Amino acid sequence: MTHDSDRQTDQRLEQAIVELLERRAPTSSICPSDAARAVYAGEDDGWRALMEPARRAARRLATAGEVEITQGGRPVTSTEVHGPIRIRRAR
Repeated sequence: MTHDSDRQTDQRLEQAIVELLERRAPTSSICPSDAARAVYAGEDDGWRALMEPARRAARRLATAGEVEITQGGRPVTSTEVHGPIRIRRAR
């Protein structure tokens, strides 16, 4: 069962992804670490603990049709993802 704080973090990560993409050119992409850093309030590298939650947030947004997950510049599905990803606006 997901705790309220986990749910809030998930929502903040999704919001950060959308907001970061809105601030960039329509063809630009972001790394999940950009969202993790935007949500993490500390000055150390504690944002790294948010990497997998950020990747999950990207997958949820991709499932909803709001973003695309890419590797090597091409869209991939959640089942195809292996390794580093980028996130861009849905096209």
